[in-house]
This record gives sequence, structure tokens and C-alpha cells, in this order.
Amino acid sequence: MKILLTRPEGRNQSMVDALTERGIDHCVTPLLCVEPTPLLEFSPSHPIATAELIICISANAVSFAESAIQAASINSGNTIAWPQVPYFAVGHATWEAFDTLGIIAMEAPEESQQSEGLLSLDQLQQIQSKNITIIRGVGGRELLAEELSARGANVRYWEVYQRACPKLDGQKIVQQWIDSGIDTIVVTSGEILENLINLVPKELFAWLRSCHIIVPSNRVEAQAHAFGITQVTNANAANSKAVLIALEL
Repeated sequence: MKILLTRPEGRNQSMVDALTERGIDHCVTPLLCVEPTPLLEFSPSHPIATAELIICISANAVSFAESAIQAASINSGNTIAWPQVPYFAVGHATWEAFDTLGIIAMEAPEESQQSEGLLSLDQLQQIQSKNITIIRGVGGRELLAEELSARGANVRYWEVYQRACPKLDGQKIVQQWIDSGIDTIVVTSGEILENLINLVPKELFAWLRSCHIIVPSNRVEAQAHAFGITQVTNANAANSKAVLIALEL
């Protein structure tokens, strides 16, 4: 088995360390890059200024929001801080990103580290008229906001980053993967899966269908099947522990 890791630059290290420790051959090719969105002016109407509860979708959401808060503090000459409200994290990596800032957050259950798992928490059941801000990248799933709104909450987004596909030569890079013996690919989001599909030339798609693909959720599993990929394992989360279990390592 040789594993391809595809998370954005700087987000693969925990898996690299785990695979190296186990003597598992692997390589890293980021298939997603993230960039900050234009800085939103902080005012009394800012999404976090009005929030009574804050949810972060990813570790990127936490780090880009923190960078925006720091930049706004410098630009305004005033200290801007995260508000004193309850925080929730979709996934353990997001919880860890909060923890590094000294923010205590609730996280989705270990067996379902995605929107559905977060929505199962008792603390998100009785939320009528609560002002909830979801910090995320541009676009993405609407399930969380839709369900919270259905429960009576007032939901706003603060979109702090945007996703893009790194510039790669598909023919060249995919042939390198094939020549190096890649047979297992870890995909941690629907965007990464789409970028992978778009990168592989039609004449090499049979190779991709022969690979074992690890995905983080039911939604991405369904996406993979829709593209004709059959060897798919759903890790039910994107963190390293869940992926290692899915890989039976």
C-alpha cells in the first residue's frame, strides 16, 4: 500500500507522522489551497459582534478568523477579541484550533465529526431566537444553517477564506502517482475530491477507479460513487485517527 495525502499545504503533517511511524509508504500532493477573503470591517453589525453562539466549520475557519481579528485590531488601533459566547467545532481538528487560542469549544461526537453529528448535541436543540454565526469558507454545505434555522435560530455566515485548486499538470502529476505505486488516496472534503476528479486525464481514469479512496462523510462517499469510484471507505471524519482506522492501521 502507498498512500496519497491531499489536504492543503501544512495540513498533512499529523498523517505524515503517523504513517512514517508505522513504516507506511506515502506521498503528499495538496489538491486544495485556501486564501483569505477580503477583510470585513468590524462594526456592531459584524457577524461575530452580534453572535450569541459561534460555530466553526474547520480548522481553517478558526485560523483565518483569528488572522482577520488580529489584522482588524492593527488597522483600527483597537483591541478586537473573540466574544465571550459558547463555541462549537465541527471535528476534532477544529476543536484543537480553538484550543490553541485558549477557547473552549464543544465538538461533534467522535463517531460523527460532521454537521450531522454537531446537530445532535443537546446544546443545539433549544435555540429559538438565538443569534448564531457560522464561520466557514466561501460556499459549502447549507445543511447546518438550514437545520439551525428550522429550530428557530437566526443564522449568519462569516466567510473568512476561499478555496482554490493548485495549478498542477494533470498528465504529469497523475503519471508520477501511477509510477510511484499510489493505490490509496485520502480525500478529506468534497472540494478535494472534485479537484482530484478534474485533474485525472480521461485516459488514466481507470487507474483512479482501481484506487482505494478514503472519504470523510456520507456526502463525499456518495460523490465518489457518482463519479464511478467503487472502492470507497467512509471514515466518518477527516481527522487522522478516523483515517487511520479506515485504513486499518
